[in-house]
Amino acid sequence: MSNEQLVARVWNYAHVLREQGISYGDYVEQITYLLFLKMDHEREELLGEGSAVPPQWSWAQLVSKDGDELEAQYRQALENLARERGLIGTIFRKAQNKLSDPAKLKRVVSLIDKEGPWIGMQVDVKGEIYEGLLERNASEVKSGAGQYFTPRPVIEAIVECVDPRIGETVCDPACGTGGFLLAAYDHMKGQTQDREKLHALRKDGLKGVDIVDEVVRLCAMNLYLHGIGNGDSPVVQGDALASQGTARFDVVLTNPPFGKKSSYKVVGEDGSVTTERENYEREDFKFTTSNKQFNFLQHIMTILEVNGRAGVVLPDNVLFEAGRAGEGIRKRLLEGFNFHTLLRLPTGIWYSPGVKANVLFFDKRPAARDAQTKELWVYDYRTNIHKTLKTKRLTYEDFNDFVHCYRERKETERFRRFSYEELAQRDKLNLDIFWLKDDSLEDIDSLPAPDVLAAEIVENLEAALEQFRSVSLELAGDGE
Repeated sequence: MSNEQLVARVWNYAHVLREQGISYGDYVEQITYLLFLKMDHEREELLGEGSAVPPQWSWAQLVSKDGDELEAQYRQALENLARERGLIGTIFRKAQNKLSDPAKLKRVVSLIDKEGPWIGMQVDVKGEIYEGLLERNASEVKSGAGQYFTPRPVIEAIVECVDPRIGETVCDPACGTGGFLLAAYDHMKGQTQDREKLHALRKDGLKGVDIVDEVVRLCAMNLYLHGIGNGDSPVVQGDALASQGTARFDVVLTNPPFGKKSSYKVVGEDGSVTTERENYEREDFKFTTSNKQFNFLQHIMTILEVNGRAGVVLPDNVLFEAGRAGEGIRKRLLEGFNFHTLLRLPTGIWYSPGVKANVLFFDKRPAARDAQTKELWVYDYRTNIHKTLKTKRLTYEDFNDFVHCYRERKETERFRRFSYEELAQRDKLNLDIFWLKDDSLEDIDSLPAPDVLAAEIVENLEAALEQFRSVSLELAGDGE
């Protein structure tokens, strides 16, 4: 059976459960718990390895039960495994049984049990199957998982250009389901056959942080299925922006969460609701702002090791937003770092519609050496490029020309060089740079196909709604 067929089989039952009130996200979450218990059992039974799960909460206890007894056993197993340390505690963190109907639970347990042995599959196969489930979940608009899923071709192109090397440490401070960490691992593991170096890569080479419990457990499971973090968890739950910490990394690869403002609702004793801005007061932050992307950019500037390299996905507003913070952070990026490459990404590639994003590539240079950006190379892969999630999907091959240009540093129609002097003269250091003519504005014959045009209209409407939400939040803040 192919990977795609197995993903389809495991996923098909999600549709049955969806009709009965269980979301796709909850289904993938429960599959995560059950897969881990099944494979831990197989390690013990088939490979003779010691189990990391206390025997009273093992797979054998689950698969032997039915009805209310099964539901009670599963619920208690989740509660107790959540208290364990290391990778187990991370995967089962705050776990709850969403399959409270014993009949539904039995069907999923039987499905996992029947498709085994999972441990006999190659590591890459298991990982691909699980990633297939995550991508299916992300593609379901109502699941809300799309915000944590960066398109694989974007990740692969960034990793190819940043080129993490074996022995270097890689961090994603907004790791989602682990796409960047896994791509970095795949890129680095083929660089050596030294067992000690590969062990160090799996044990200490990768670090991820995410603020959402559910996402952290999906990421931990994803890494586990690829052979990473079999003891301690390489990913932790937490707010990466809350502290600069002490760890520094050679490479940072990340796509911080979409959305402009950091805010939360506060309910007063009288029932009134107010909106509070979340500004991070940190000594290493040169500018205080509620803009999440600017805060993540400042955080990355701190956690990069000297001579470290970063590839970061950020929305357009980071390039042009006015104000002291926006202009000041762009100035710091240009004058304190070597901001050498900007990739303008096309629209239509994200599960969250309306997103216009870029990849910023920059290095952290020693202060003794002239760290200032000498020139910024901009690759425009947005103008006259039309992508959708279904009919014109983004592929890795779409980035072949960019990767070639990144390495060769020769100007082409889409790749242009701008000196620091040119950039410094731009009003408010606006780096929202385009130079190609948009053909759709000139010639009606060049309009994209109707399905592509419809998708772009939806994306533009979503972008407009996001702007309206931002304005509403601003007004709410001004009125307090």
